[in-house]
Amino acid sequence: MVSQKQSSRDNILATASRLFVTQGYHGTGLNQIIKESGAPKGSLYYYFPEGKEELALECIKHIRNLLMNKFKENFSKHESSIIGIQNFIRNLAIDVHRDGYENFLPLGFWVAAETSTVSSALRNECQLVFADWNAMIAEKLMEEGFSEEKAHSLGMVIISMMEGATILTITRQDNQPLLQVAEHVLTLLRR
Repeated sequence: MVSQKQSSRDNILATASRLFVTQGYHGTGLNQIIKESGAPKGSLYYYFPEGKEELALECIKHIRNLLMNKFKENFSKHESSIIGIQNFIRNLAIDVHRDGYENFLPLGFWVAAETSTVSSALRNECQLVFADWNAMIAEKLMEEGFSEEKAHSLGMVIISMMEGATILTITRQDNQPLLQVAEHVLTLLRR
Protein backbone atom coordinates (compact mmCIF):
# COMPACT_ATOMS: atom_id res chain seq x y z
CA MET A 1 0.00 0.00 0.00
CA VAL A 2 2.85 2.42 0.75
CA SER A 3 4.32 1.87 -2.71
CA GLN A 4 0.93 2.55 -4.30
CA LYS A 5 0.58 5.80 -2.33
CA GLN A 6 4.10 6.83 -3.26
CA SER A 7 3.41 5.92 -6.87
CA SER A 8 0.25 8.04 -6.87
CA ARG A 9 2.13 11.00 -5.36
CA ASP A 10 4.96 10.64 -7.88
CA ASN A 11 2.43 10.43 -10.72
CA ILE A 12 0.72 13.63 -9.61
CA LEU A 13 4.09 15.34 -9.24
CA ALA A 14 5.33 14.21 -12.67
CA THR A 15 2.09 15.27 -14.35
CA ALA A 16 2.05 18.65 -12.60
CA SER A 17 5.72 19.26 -13.46
CA ARG A 18 5.06 18.52 -17.13
CA LEU A 19 1.99 20.74 -17.24
CA PHE A 20 3.59 23.62 -15.34
CA VAL A 21 6.56 23.51 -17.70
CA THR A 22 4.48 23.38 -20.89
CA GLN A 23 1.53 25.57 -19.86
CA GLY A 24 2.88 27.69 -17.04
CA TYR A 25 1.67 28.02 -13.48
CA HIS A 26 -1.35 30.19 -14.29
CA GLY A 27 -2.32 28.10 -17.33
CA THR A 28 -2.49 24.85 -15.37
CA GLY A 29 -5.44 23.97 -13.18
CA LEU A 30 -5.70 21.37 -10.46
CA ASN A 31 -8.58 19.66 -12.26
CA GLN A 32 -6.38 19.16 -15.32
CA ILE A 33 -3.59 17.73 -13.16
CA ILE A 34 -6.04 15.33 -11.52
CA LYS A 35 -7.52 14.29 -14.87
CA GLU A 36 -4.20 13.76 -16.65
CA SER A 37 -2.54 12.00 -13.72
CA GLY A 38 -5.52 9.66 -13.30
CA ALA A 39 -5.36 10.25 -9.55
CA PRO A 40 -8.46 10.62 -7.42
CA LYS A 41 -9.11 14.22 -6.40
CA GLY A 42 -8.72 13.30 -2.76
CA SER A 43 -5.19 12.01 -3.29
CA LEU A 44 -4.01 15.36 -4.66
CA TYR A 45 -5.23 17.12 -1.54
CA TYR A 46 -3.96 14.29 0.64
CA TYR A 47 -0.41 14.70 -0.67
CA PHE A 48 -0.58 18.46 -1.25
CA PRO A 49 -3.07 19.82 1.31
CA GLU A 50 -2.07 23.43 0.62
CA GLY A 51 -3.11 23.04 -3.02
CA LYS A 52 -1.51 24.43 -6.14
CA GLU A 53 1.25 26.49 -4.51
CA GLU A 54 2.48 23.54 -2.45
CA LEU A 55 2.36 21.34 -5.54
CA ALA A 56 4.38 23.94 -7.50
CA LEU A 57 6.95 24.06 -4.69
CA GLU A 58 7.33 20.30 -4.85
CA CYS A 59 7.61 20.45 -8.65
CA ILE A 60 10.40 23.02 -8.39
CA LYS A 61 12.20 20.76 -5.92
CA HIS A 62 11.62 17.79 -8.21
CA ILE A 63 13.04 19.64 -11.22
CA ARG A 64 16.00 20.86 -9.14
CA ASN A 65 16.77 17.30 -8.07
CA LEU A 66 16.53 16.01 -11.65
CA LEU A 67 18.82 18.78 -12.87
CA MET A 68 21.36 18.29 -10.10
CA ASN A 69 21.41 14.53 -10.66
CA LYS A 70 21.97 15.02 -14.39
CA PHE A 71 24.84 17.39 -13.66
CA LYS A 72 26.40 14.97 -11.15
CA GLU A 73 26.03 12.05 -13.54
CA ASN A 74 27.57 14.07 -16.34
CA PHE A 75 30.50 15.25 -14.21
CA SER A 76 31.23 11.68 -13.12
CA LYS A 77 31.74 10.68 -16.76
CA HIS A 78 34.43 13.27 -17.48
CA GLU A 79 37.81 13.82 -15.92
CA SER A 80 37.65 17.53 -16.70
CA SER A 81 34.80 19.53 -15.15
CA ILE A 82 35.04 21.96 -18.04
CA ILE A 83 34.40 19.18 -20.54
CA GLY A 84 31.62 17.96 -18.24
CA ILE A 85 29.89 21.35 -18.41
CA GLN A 86 30.31 21.48 -22.17
CA ASN A 87 28.88 17.98 -22.62
CA PHE A 88 25.98 18.70 -20.27
CA ILE A 89 24.94 21.60 -22.52
CA ARG A 90 25.54 19.58 -25.69
CA ASN A 91 23.46 16.67 -24.32
CA LEU A 92 20.69 19.09 -23.38
CA ALA A 93 20.64 20.36 -26.98
CA ILE A 94 20.49 16.81 -28.31
CA ASP A 95 17.67 15.84 -25.90
CA VAL A 96 15.60 18.91 -26.78
CA HIS A 97 15.93 18.19 -30.49
CA ARG A 98 15.16 14.47 -30.03
CA ASP A 99 12.01 15.31 -28.05
CA GLY A 100 10.75 17.66 -30.74
CA TYR A 101 11.09 20.81 -28.60
CA GLU A 102 8.06 19.77 -26.57
CA ASN A 103 7.78 19.36 -22.80
CA PHE A 104 10.86 21.49 -22.33
CA LEU A 105 11.22 25.02 -21.12
CA PRO A 106 14.08 26.98 -19.63
CA LEU A 107 14.14 26.53 -15.89
CA GLY A 108 14.02 30.27 -15.40
CA PHE A 109 11.07 30.78 -17.71
CA TRP A 110 8.27 29.23 -15.67
CA VAL A 111 10.08 28.58 -12.44
CA ALA A 112 11.64 31.95 -11.85
CA ALA A 113 9.88 34.43 -14.10
CA GLU A 114 6.33 33.25 -13.59
CA THR A 115 6.15 31.61 -10.19
CA SER A 116 8.36 34.09 -8.33
CA THR A 117 5.59 36.67 -8.69
CA VAL A 118 3.01 34.30 -7.17
CA SER A 119 4.47 34.08 -3.68
CA SER A 120 7.63 34.61 -1.66
CA ALA A 121 7.80 30.85 -0.96
CA LEU A 122 7.95 30.08 -4.68
CA ARG A 123 10.45 32.91 -5.26
CA ASN A 124 12.67 31.60 -2.45
CA GLU A 125 12.57 28.08 -3.88
CA CYS A 126 13.52 29.46 -7.29
CA GLN A 127 16.47 31.27 -5.73
CA LEU A 128 17.58 27.99 -4.15
CA VAL A 129 17.46 26.22 -7.53
CA PHE A 130 19.77 28.74 -9.13
CA ALA A 131 22.00 28.95 -6.05
CA ASP A 132 22.41 25.16 -5.95
CA TRP A 133 23.07 25.03 -9.67
CA ASN A 134 25.64 27.81 -9.42
CA ALA A 135 27.29 26.22 -6.37
CA MET A 136 27.70 22.91 -8.18
CA ILE A 137 29.27 24.53 -11.24
CA ALA A 138 31.48 26.75 -9.08
CA GLU A 139 32.68 23.78 -7.04
CA LYS A 140 33.71 21.99 -10.22
CA LEU A 141 35.45 25.09 -11.56
CA MET A 142 37.37 25.48 -8.28
CA GLU A 143 38.57 21.91 -8.74
CA GLU A 144 39.97 23.12 -12.08
CA GLY A 145 41.93 25.85 -10.30
CA PHE A 146 39.61 28.86 -10.52
CA SER A 147 39.35 31.08 -7.46
CA GLU A 148 36.10 30.87 -5.51
CA GLU A 149 35.01 34.34 -6.61
CA LYS A 150 35.81 33.68 -10.27
CA ALA A 151 34.18 30.24 -10.18
CA HIS A 152 30.90 31.64 -8.80
CA SER A 153 30.95 34.49 -11.31
CA LEU A 154 31.56 32.10 -14.21
CA GLY A 155 28.87 29.76 -12.89
CA MET A 156 26.32 32.56 -13.09
CA VAL A 157 27.47 33.46 -16.61
CA ILE A 158 27.14 29.82 -17.71
CA ILE A 159 23.65 29.53 -16.23
CA SER A 160 22.63 32.77 -17.92
CA MET A 161 24.01 31.59 -21.25
CA MET A 162 22.20 28.26 -20.97
CA GLU A 163 18.90 29.82 -19.97
CA GLY A 164 19.09 32.39 -22.78
CA ALA A 165 20.09 29.76 -25.33
CA THR A 166 17.26 27.53 -24.17
CA ILE A 167 14.72 30.31 -24.75
CA LEU A 168 16.14 30.83 -28.26
CA THR A 169 16.17 27.07 -28.90
CA ILE A 170 12.50 26.73 -27.98
CA THR A 171 11.47 29.87 -29.85
CA ARG A 172 13.33 28.89 -33.02
CA GLN A 173 12.63 25.16 -32.69
CA ASP A 174 16.32 24.71 -33.40
CA ASN A 175 18.99 23.49 -30.99
CA GLN A 176 21.80 25.55 -32.53
CA PRO A 177 21.77 28.21 -29.77
CA LEU A 178 22.47 25.54 -27.14
CA LEU A 179 25.08 23.87 -29.33
CA GLN A 180 26.79 27.24 -29.81
CA VAL A 181 26.86 27.83 -26.05
CA ALA A 182 28.37 24.37 -25.62
CA GLU A 183 31.05 25.25 -28.15
CA HIS A 184 31.84 28.66 -26.69
CA VAL A 185 31.74 27.68 -23.01
CA LEU A 186 35.10 26.01 -23.61
CA THR A 187 36.56 29.35 -24.76
CA LEU A 188 35.06 31.10 -21.74
CA LEU A 189 36.58 28.61 -19.32
CA ARG A 190 40.06 28.30 -20.84
CA ARG A 191 42.68 29.59 -18.49
